[in-house]
Amino acid sequence: MRMLLKIQMDTPTSNEAIRQGKLLKIMEGALQELKPEAAYFTVEDGCRTGYLFFDLDDPSRMPVISEPFFMGINAKIHYSPVMNPEDLRKGLSAITPS
Repeated sequence: MRMLLKIQMDTPTSNEAIRQGKLLKIMEGALQELKPEAAYFTVEDGCRTGYLFFDLDDPSRMPVISEPFFMGINAKIHYSPVMNPEDLRKGLSAITPS
């Protein structure tokens, strides 16, 4: 299932992770592990934030994906299932009008 992983980083912890070179390693590890179809980084609510769009084939992978962010940078994590235009078209086509 296509998922959006939102990673919202604690500022003091991520500042220290940058100083130690740890943040780049965590992000590169996630990008290698997930092979996202898209990845974007910005600021939201005053925090460093990343958005990764990837295929989650097995929900049991969630701890392996999440823990480096929890333990390494004290991040808040949120998963959301998402659709691309093809998925939306397919889903709407399956609806029978009343």
